[in-house]
Amino acid sequence: MRIYNISYILLGFLLLWNLLVYLIYYLDKQKAQKGLWRVSEQTLLLMSLCGGGLGALISAQQFRHKTRKWYFKLVWLVGILVDGAILYMIWRLR
Repeated sequence: MRIYNISYILLGFLLLWNLLVYLIYYLDKQKAQKGLWRVSEQTLLLMSLCGGGLGALISAQQFRHKTRKWYFKLVWLVGILVDGAILYMIWRLR
């Protein structure tokens, strides 16, 4: 497999992962408003930390979800740094 194919696969995975994290935050907000069972904070934080920081931050800002908790803001920042590191790695592979 050529290097540029791996780069596209990694980039696609990163985009899909951030989209999934965005949707999970949205669904959790919807469940919170309806008083239903929620996604655990630990799961939200872990997904954000593992490369979903940008999706989490955009979703949180758009839906005003978990924006008052300092540790979520910290994890979003670290998650965005992870996103940046992955993008840098993809760029270096080319």
